[in-house]
Amino acid sequence: MDLDPAQLRALAATVATGSLEAAARELHVTPSAVSQRLRGLEVATGRVLLVRSRPVQATASGEVVLRLARQVDAATRDALAELGAEGDGPRTLPVAVNADSLATWVLPALAPFADVASLELHRDDEEHTAELLRSGVVVAAITTDTAPVPGCAVTRLGALRYRPTATPSFVGRWFPQGPTSSALRRAPVVHFDAKDDLQHRYLRTRGVPEHAGPAHHVPSSADFLAAVRSGMGWGMVPELHAGAGLTSGELVTLDPAGVLDVELHWQRWKLRSPLLDELTDALTRAARTHLRPLTPALSHTP
Repeated sequence: MDLDPAQLRALAATVATGSLEAAARELHVTPSAVSQRLRGLEVATGRVLLVRSRPVQATASGEVVLRLARQVDAATRDALAELGAEGDGPRTLPVAVNADSLATWVLPALAPFADVASLELHRDDEEHTAELLRSGVVVAAITTDTAPVPGCAVTRLGALRYRPTATPSFVGRWFPQGPTSSALRRAPVVHFDAKDDLQHRYLRTRGVPEHAGPAHHVPSSADFLAAVRSGMGWGMVPELHAGAGLTSGELVTLDPAGVLDVELHWQRWKLRSPLLDELTDALTRAARTHLRPLTPALSHTP
């Protein structure tokens, strides 16, 4: 099966922009030309690749071909760079990152790449970032998923430790006898969003399968911490984020035995790419500095 690079570019541009018209403007061709290329690609693959909705969506088969299209584009740009040829603008690096890593240790590691690439960060829960890699939206992801996405390599990063955290006054009001099951069931709690299961995971370790008290959703790492600091509820806060508050006494650990370690992994395309290699090295070095080490195990490196 021979796939035309122009057809692959048409697919990638259509999904990225959401419509044939916008893709045509990006590729400097007519919408009819984009449509013809997409039809040719679907004939070549024998699959329906797009749902013609607004915005256009890739089908499951389309996601596989989309990943290929973006890998071909990345490999082409890297080859041109090695040849000393001018590319069409800076290389775009789309990466999926969980919110707490983004708020604590990732950005300083990414900063040196700001002069050579356009960083496109996709924030999602660490248990869902691999889906963005699987669909071809990103070239790499920080994820809890240890099973390699097809065409990707996995490197273990380390563990982000969380502690059940609250203010001293909140603990005095809601937990005068300590974090008992009955108190945990009734006390207000702060969640990041509907995907955030950390608080529920801690409650289950304490024999609390269901929470009956007020539950607040604050979908920003900084504001999540601010909500806990303001006494809205208790929450599982990363040690990297809560450190200053715990040291000053503004925050306390609700249950010293209730720490949870979330193991993080780096998944990236198995593609020879100097830029992606450098990004991988930078993030793994930063992880060794800021994350807790994992038990020794083989890493699936590129």
